[in-house]
Amino acid sequence: MTKPRAFGVIAQFSCPARFWRNTTAINYDLAPAWLPWSAVDPNSIAFAWDEAEASEITTVIASMVPSDGAGWEEKHRFTTEVTALLAARYGRWACGWHWAVGEGGGGGVVTSWCCTSHSVGGPAATAANVVASLLEWRDWLEELDERFEELAPPAGADAEERSWHLERAATRLVSVVVDRTAAECGWYGLCGTVLTWFLSFAGIGPEGAKTAVDTAIGGRFKSWTVPSRTLIDAVGEELAIDLTVEQPYREH
Repeated sequence: MTKPRAFGVIAQFSCPARFWRNTTAINYDLAPAWLPWSAVDPNSIAFAWDEAEASEITTVIASMVPSDGAGWEEKHRFTTEVTALLAARYGRWACGWHWAVGEGGGGGVVTSWCCTSHSVGGPAATAANVVASLLEWRDWLEELDERFEELAPPAGADAEERSWHLERAATRLVSVVVDRTAAECGWYGLCGTVLTWFLSFAGIGPEGAKTAVDTAIGGRFKSWTVPSRTLIDAVGEELAIDLTVEQPYREH
């Protein structure tokens, strides 16, 4: 899972309050749903991790945990500060460490963290949860990278073949997100991000990728609702046609 790298430092930005569940309210650039693939690509942003690093970061995080009886604001400040710490130490990709499944986590994929009210407790346990969540998030990014590599259209593919690959990729990635999130509250946000990242991986510019994904999904995915196979297929087909102006070749 881990790859060697030098730790970096990032700039500080302000962030809209509506991302309180899964980002820091201090750094605008640390909203995982808004990060470009280039900021989370594990192939270009390696991650050094060993027992010494685990011990050091766990100790630092434990020292930041608010005292017993702390209110929501203090606990939220803790997650904000931890997000900034992890992003500065490892890279912006780390800001997704608490993009957790369900309403409390903002509709993400992490299961080792729940939400501020339930996950912030004693220093040792809280620090262990943060570390587990960070590693889980990194594993997710590495899994996505492998899937993207497998699903991306091959170099030199004509429009029809490219359309087929894009449709197949979209339907499989939507299914993966549904499976990993159980289609709980807000899951479609993660789904849109994953599809946008994949299109960027496949060579489509970030703005074009986001527009295509937003158009294909079109508000048809809902919280607490597993989309039908027909709907997933329709989203994949519409995305492919929009990007290639070609109907996917069914008998490929």
